Amino acid sequence: MELTVYLAGQIHTDWRDEVQQKAKEKNLPLKFVAPQTNHDRSDDIGEDILGEQPGKVYKDDAASSVNNFRTQVLMQKSDVVIALFGEQYKQWNTAMDASAAIAMNKPTIIIRPESLIHPLKELSNKANVTVETVDQALEVLAYIYE
Repeated sequence: MELTVYLAGQIHTDWRDEVQQKAKEKNLPLKFVAPQTNHDRSDDIGEDILGEQPGKVYKDDAASSVNNFRTQVLMQKSDVVIALFGEQYKQWNTAMDASAAIAMNKPTIIIRPESLIHPLKELSNKANVTVETVDQALEVLAYIYE
């Protein structure tokens, strides 16, 4: 049984590559999907489709509509959502994606460092599982196959 895992979280680090490589090493039958990780493509998609917008607010709104559409489709088709919160970047998109997954009743694993226990306490309480590392998240998924 192959599961599709949506990897929500920051796009500025290679954490998704780490998850995929470690899942492969563990021979876990997982397929991964994610938000658009090409930052420029994500920022420009609205204008690429709808044409030049009259200002930055409109450009961001157009891009957000298309990005949210993409996220919704991929997340709805996913079996599990992993949302990684790191310490280096603001995590607004991660919080939005984790909240959306929980609202969709998707099994959700949150990865967050100890320093974010307090700011993420309500979200962690709503998730199915909260862990501190990618390895722990993969162990949770591996347990499904035991």
